[in-house]
Amino acid sequence: MASRPLKAALTLAAAAALSLSAVPAQAADPAPSVWTDLTPTYTATGAYGYAPLAVADGFVPSPCVPGMGYHYVNADNVGETDPERPAALLYDDGPHGRRLLGVEWIVPAGSGVTRPTMFGQEFQGPADVPGVGSSYTLHAWIYRTNPSGLFNPTDPDVTCAPASAPSTTPEPGWLAGIDWTDLVT
Repeated sequence: MASRPLKAALTLAAAAALSLSAVPAQAADPAPSVWTDLTPTYTATGAYGYAPLAVADGFVPSPCVPGMGYHYVNADNVGETDPERPAALLYDDGPHGRRLLGVEWIVPAGSGVTRPTMFGQEFQGPADVPGVGSSYTLHAWIYRTNPSGLFNPTDPDVTCAPASAPSTTPEPGWLAGIDWTDLVT
């Protein structure tokens, strides 16, 4: 009779293991204070839910990047670590036009520049940012939940429509008209 409880225990253990493996992994929620720290970012960027307002305020759209969407970059904000002045706004295609997903800060990794930190997060990189060069970046997916995490550089749910999808990076020179030299020094 001892084998019956053993079989039941093994069956329960196997069922529990299988059910846990079917749940997709999600990033841990950030500390509640992070949302308070991001309030100025919401306040400064909320109007850009309507993409034409971003363009009118100097944000230049780029081609879609899978996992990130369309970057609308404001050259005046590159190099800033002010929560109210992200360098880029992240969009994807929605049913009624572009839909704001998040924001990104871009800091060129010039000589003597240390890795910035905001909201308790170290910037990622340095990595090559088209038109900017070697840079540190920090993404914050504040307008739509990213299953990979609030500050993860990519969102697996962001895809590009076939007509707008580039390879995996924006076309070379999509920010070529911007003079970055004074930002990198």
